[in-house]
Amino acid sequence: MAERLPDGNEQNLQQFVNQSTWDPVPVRRRIAERMVPLIGPDAWAVDDVSFPKDGKMSVAVAHQYCGALGKQANCQVAVSVHAVSDAASCPLNWRLFVPKEWADDVRRRHRTGMPPEAGHREKWRLALDGLDELAGWGLVPPVVVADAGYGQNADLRDGLNSRGIGYVVAVRSDVTVHPHDAQPTAPAWSGNGRKPQPRYRNKPSSVAALAVGVASLEVVYGF
Repeated sequence: MAERLPDGNEQNLQQFVNQSTWDPVPVRRRIAERMVPLIGPDAWAVDDVSFPKDGKMSVAVAHQYCGALGKQANCQVAVSVHAVSDAASCPLNWRLFVPKEWADDVRRRHRTGMPPEAGHREKWRLALDGLDELAGWGLVPPVVVADAGYGQNADLRDGLNSRGIGYVVAVRSDVTVHPHDAQPTAPAWSGNGRKPQPRYRNKPSSVAALAVGVASLEVVYGF
């Protein structure tokens, strides 16, 4: 951006962005509102964005998995929501992930200017927060996609379902599930004691076992 201005000063621009007390939300909202119709996304992707760092004084930096390096490393991590298609991708919203170790580190919080209200929040909650903010701007995803780092979290899937958001997410093969047509049932109440609550009567199976069973039916019956 600084290079495009005739009198652009990169250092001054960086200072404006990271130290000035301006509200970034209207800028983020305008980006999202402009880019969604331009991209015409097939889906919104929820994922981690990582920034390798040296030292310990960058806000929320910690030794954690760094996707940019493909290993555990010293980095910052943000939870992002991207509009994606076969031809384009653009971040619509993002939240900086604050590791637990920063919650009570008064010294680092003070030295980095971290606001008191900024604390640890699980990544799946940050993802839903970002989607809720976008919904408040009148933007609704065609479908949400995510890798197993998010998809295996039942709370995230429940949160998407309760918001009426369709999703396609990856899960590990050892996650236990019930068939799509399984229904929780409750036995007849005798009238004495606590009324029985509905629950699944059959034990769940792993995703891998369920997939093998479906594949076997396709072979036998030609589904």
